Amino acid sequence: MASIVNYFEVGSPDPEGTQAFYGSLFDWSFGESSPASYQMVNGDKGGLWDTTSLEGTSWAIFYVQVDDVKAAIARAESLGASVAIPFVDNGAIEFAHLLDPHGNRFGVWRPKQPN
Repeated sequence: MASIVNYFEVGSPDPEGTQAFYGSLFDWSFGESSPASYQMVNGDKGGLWDTTSLEGTSWAIFYVQVDDVKAAIARAESLGASVAIPFVDNGAIEFAHLLDPHGNRFGVWRPKQPN
């Protein structure tokens, strides 16, 4: 599989304000908040993460779908990246947030096949 950008995410300690801003600007729709404080944007095109429990960090990032998240993390680190959110397997997907050598946040992810 080619590594393609196919998802985005906005992290915000103010999800209501973020919804109001992007909803008004781009006419985005937001789903219900999950137990992990995550809302889908425009169906499955992106996400809004309430980062209150993550020290109120803010970000707007793109995700690159990869075949192997752990291998992508290792490769990125070997090229000078650092890990912002370590490898997560939530059952449906695997992902991580990385910082490139200039501090730009991006994500790598892989959807898991249902058993």
